[in-house]
Amino acid sequence: MSKQPLIKYPIGQQSFEIIRKNDYLYVDKTKYIETILNGSQYYFLGRPRRFGKSLFLDTLRCFFEGKRKLFNGLYADTMDWDWEEYPVFYLDFNNRKYREEKKLDLFLDEFLSFYEEKYGIEKAQSDFSGRFAKLIREVSLKTGKGVVILVDEYDKPLVNNLHDHALFEDLRDELAEMYSNFKSSAPYIRLVFLTGVSRFGKLSVFSGLNNIRDISMQNMFAGICGISEEELLENFKVGIKELALANDATEAGTVKELKRRYDGYHFCKVSPDMYNPFSLLNVFAANEYSNYWIESGTPELLVEQLKRTNVDLETLMTAECTQTQLAGLDIDNMDPVALLYQTGYLTIKSYDAEDEIYGLGMPNDEVRQGFLEYILPSYVQLHKYNPHLLIRDFRKELQQGRVDDFMRRLQSLFSDTSYEMKMDEERNVQNAMFILFRLLGLSVNVEYRTSQGRIDILVRTDRYVYIMELKYDRSAEEALTQIERKDYALPWAIDSREIIAIGINFSTARRTIDSWLVRRE
Repeated sequence: MSKQPLIKYPIGQQSFEIIRKNDYLYVDKTKYIETILNGSQYYFLGRPRRFGKSLFLDTLRCFFEGKRKLFNGLYADTMDWDWEEYPVFYLDFNNRKYREEKKLDLFLDEFLSFYEEKYGIEKAQSDFSGRFAKLIREVSLKTGKGVVILVDEYDKPLVNNLHDHALFEDLRDELAEMYSNFKSSAPYIRLVFLTGVSRFGKLSVFSGLNNIRDISMQNMFAGICGISEEELLENFKVGIKELALANDATEAGTVKELKRRYDGYHFCKVSPDMYNPFSLLNVFAANEYSNYWIESGTPELLVEQLKRTNVDLETLMTAECTQTQLAGLDIDNMDPVALLYQTGYLTIKSYDAEDEIYGLGMPNDEVRQGFLEYILPSYVQLHKYNPHLLIRDFRKELQQGRVDDFMRRLQSLFSDTSYEMKMDEERNVQNAMFILFRLLGLSVNVEYRTSQGRIDILVRTDRYVYIMELKYDRSAEEALTQIERKDYALPWAIDSREIIAIGINFSTARRTIDSWLVRRE
């Protein structure tokens, strides 16, 4: 049994005050407050879930409420700041579903009523936007200070309802009216800071408030959320030592393992590698490695969008795009690359300054393995199988060249596919097989180009090269003949590995593999 860690780790804790009062470990991010104070009046920060956005926002709240004792020993305590209390409105959209418009109405009424009562402001006889405008103005005049408005997950009601176009539009219009006060009430505002996953380009908080500063991809804010390697080595010395002892490893080896599993996020052109903070805190608290972030939930939106869109998963994992593509989501034309980036499954890996193109990839092993494990059930049903045993058996069969055993198991897997999945679309079958082979830890390519054409699926092990051709409602003979006719095996003619060609016919009526033929060279 692992020993109780010597350090208190604030897993899931988003209250800066609780963390500081109860001596939890805190990685000092307060230097960014100084940069914010010397910059714009309006800010937006986009980051994936569980990356520290809410904690940073709560840190701002405590700062503007003048709670200096909480900042003792931190960078903010050295700043030239009067530490007077400012009126702070904290609008937190977390922890609710907003599956109908009245849910948002109830929430906004609770928010406004709380601050109207707190500051003794008479409730305006108008809509929510009018009440908010009056609240901002009168609280500022009453206190003699500009108000601070902090909005956590401003887009949560929208993200939860992207599948429902009509409800999305209603919620967007209502929120846009509320947020329009940020511009019209500017003389009474000290700071507005919003966080969220995505910047919705058509939402008037961005189209109307044209001076909002989106710091999501700005180099100077690269480390505002997450944990850099420098911060890891400085703040988690005890945790690294305990984790190394618990796993019979060296400290250097432990840091290397942490990097492989949880590091690798970049949110701008020039950025240090950033670790996922949720995963790190859980690892050190338990003294055990696991896929903590990915196991905490995969957004339904992501799964549904990938199933709905005829996309090539292999291409998605190494996508290239512009900053405009990454910065926002458009409900009328949902870009799966932007969705994967904003939800944390893809991150920036390179930047071509000449063409202004970002190269994307998966950040680390936790995300890579977790993404594949959670996405595969979207294409094939796994409820009858133990995924780990299934993966083990598939891997052994391919490594040992037991093609018929492998194909029978694959046939059984596809035969249990939900009717909701469009298995008549070749891309979905290819994606399912691509995910499976990646989970096996094998080298796999979909639509592999040769001089004579494209191999549907190419898989390589240390002993075998598998060339697979898929046909739909035709015949395995035709698929195998195409492999032979187009000399798909030629690039591996002098390879020491055995080449195995597999012609596969998929029956859309039976929704599974109908037949296959194998030729070995």
